[in-house]
Amino acid sequence: MIELNDKQIAEFCHLSYTRVDGLWFMKVEERYGFDEALEIDNEVWKVLPKIQARMLKSAGETSVSNGMEALFQCFTTKLTLDSFTYKTERFGGNDGFRVVITKCPWHEQMVKSGRENLSEKVGTQICSTEYSTWASEFDDNIRFELKDQICKGSEFCVLESLH
Repeated sequence: MIELNDKQIAEFCHLSYTRVDGLWFMKVEERYGFDEALEIDNEVWKVLPKIQARMLKSAGETSVSNGMEALFQCFTTKLTLDSFTYKTERFGGNDGFRVVITKCPWHEQMVKSGRENLSEKVGTQICSTEYSTWASEFDDNIRFELKDQICKGSEFCVLESLH
């Protein structure tokens, strides 16, 4: 057996997670077409963020498990684990925050696979679904608004939480 350190284990799991998502999508697309694959993928992204958010909420050492602060802590952890490059800004006291994504690994994967022309369509639908599901896990009155997206030609993705 090969002995792996924690970093190698994490890289293996992350690589598997990202690759299985892409492979799954392409196989569904081969059988049913792009639009149907995107619709099914969107259904997956209505559930996966719930699983991720609940796991991070239970793993967190914060006394806050709901609300804007908990969303901020868990969501930025998720972005880091998913290899996004980003910065955050608070606004309105603790009533909101902005995430400026400078590197989106999902878009980069689309570019690497020669599917950049489809990235906007995927990003428009999946990011909206994923981020709104994330927000709803912390408070039904919190929502995310996508101001800009890399896949739509912007330099950055800009995501704002609103209460």
